[in-house]
Amino acid sequence: MKRQSFLHGALILTAGMVLVKLIGALFKVPLSWMITEDGLGYFNTAYNFYAPIHSLAAAGFPIAISRLVSENMTVRRYRDVRRIYRVSVPVFLVAGTAGWLLMAAGSPAFARWIGNEQALLSLYALSPAVLLSCLISVYRGYYEGMRNMYPTAVSEILEAVGKLTIGLGASQLILSAAAREYERFGTVFSVAVSSGEHARSAALPFAAAGAILGVTAGSLLAWGYMVLRHRHKGDGLTAKELESAPDPLPARTILARLVKTALPVGAGALAVNVAGLVDAAFLQSRVKDVIIRAPETVLGMYEGMIPEINQENGTIPNFLFGCFSMALTLFMVVPSVTQAFGVSALPNVTAAWTKGGKADLKRSIETVLRITALFGFPVGMGLCAMAGPAVELVYGARSSLPITAHILSVLGAAAVFASLSAPLNSMLQAVGRVDLPVKILVVGLIIKVALNYFLVGIPEINVLGAGAGTLACYLFLTVAALVLLCRETGIRVNLGSAFFRPAAAAAVCVAAAFALNVLLSAKIDSRPAVLISVFGGSIVYIVSLLVFKVVCRDDLLMLPKGQKIVKMLEKRRWIR
Repeated sequence: MKRQSFLHGALILTAGMVLVKLIGALFKVPLSWMITEDGLGYFNTAYNFYAPIHSLAAAGFPIAISRLVSENMTVRRYRDVRRIYRVSVPVFLVAGTAGWLLMAAGSPAFARWIGNEQALLSLYALSPAVLLSCLISVYRGYYEGMRNMYPTAVSEILEAVGKLTIGLGASQLILSAAAREYERFGTVFSVAVSSGEHARSAALPFAAAGAILGVTAGSLLAWGYMVLRHRHKGDGLTAKELESAPDPLPARTILARLVKTALPVGAGALAVNVAGLVDAAFLQSRVKDVIIRAPETVLGMYEGMIPEINQENGTIPNFLFGCFSMALTLFMVVPSVTQAFGVSALPNVTAAWTKGGKADLKRSIETVLRITALFGFPVGMGLCAMAGPAVELVYGARSSLPITAHILSVLGAAAVFASLSAPLNSMLQAVGRVDLPVKILVVGLIIKVALNYFLVGIPEINVLGAGAGTLACYLFLTVAALVLLCRETGIRVNLGSAFFRPAAAAAVCVAAAFALNVLLSAKIDSRPAVLISVFGGSIVYIVSLLVFKVVCRDDLLMLPKGQKIVKMLEKRRWIR
């Protein structure tokens, strides 16, 4: 089996992630119109409870598997590689089942705690995904450690397709059934309602649960693919490689190493996902407190943006959380794509660290940071500068657009730093310091919780405070992780090559797109204006990358047929 380089693997994962995001847009955008901000509030409340439980169940084992597989592949201990897989499956089966039961049992208490019991159906619908995601993670970690990113990319695409088809279909069927029942009997699922608007509001918790059932179904589809692929295609290890390998370590020893590596990683992942739980819990409860203390201030800020039905039935906190969730969906495009760089970087940096070559390690680290910045900087800065047009482009014109846009302008700045966070943590894990990411994540989470609680509690800031807490958290995480990585490896990163040149090119790109959008929006419809502006900014960005000589020769050589690209660009002196 041919192992993929960092950039080759990252491109596979990125291409898959782009396709996943496109499919996700086909899911999330129609869903936002079908179930509105209220339904998205229920939907994302379930997601934010699911994420930390999944992290607790998986406990960092996918990253641990990837790291140990990569390490053993480097020293040709192929029998150990196989044993790592065999040891991992029963561990994930037990942990995933426990996580499923924990989420199902804990959902009622969580829903009561945050004062959003209408989200309970969504919480139940998502709980089986804990087990399925754990089982998928075994295969993903195993193949990623072998530098084969295709299984991960394909399984993520299948997961998104399942979510799209089953989730949207179930949600639409539920809304249609509720509408027909109201027209015939004046009830929604046997509960009497007073008007068509109230009937739709009563159906939204059920529709959100139907949509999130698609997430569980998508996980089942992805797991089925992984099982069949592994059974029929295998892992690529040859009989000759296995015969020549030394005897494997005992299963107990491998399990101990997995646990030792996984627990700090899992604690770090848990801390990240608890941050989402903090948003779901504190944001809604603190907004509720603010509305009780200063209703005129909040309603005055959002006059004409919050529907009357939410003011009547007391669901303004859930509505504002839905607005925050819509902005968060756009924000998450950046770290979810650059996370692919971290996944691909881990086995490559692990191999360089295991071999002990400082030059290779420095080159690997700088390449990961530079390639991450090439994507994260322009997108994050673009979301910050063009938040309003971006929200309108994706979700269309709606009364809540200014609320979502204000939140996104802050989250866009956070996306610049969030793009670097996952790759930096992956590299710390790759060099054996799996404990450091969790330590800095705990501090970052404390910063986020403190700022969220304080800022959201200010009537004039309310929901916007959650974005500021996210920005401060990721700023700290990025700076701390970079400092620690340089300290642990003894390598001084070339900041100009890794950050300053990409940032300069991104600034030119965003300035061009912003200016073009201002000119075009006065003459044509806003959506075409944004699309043309983004395309124009992309052209400017490519030219800026060449002018500033951002891309290095070694970066391009990692691409398939990279030598031909290098020769073409070297003739024009466009690369370093």
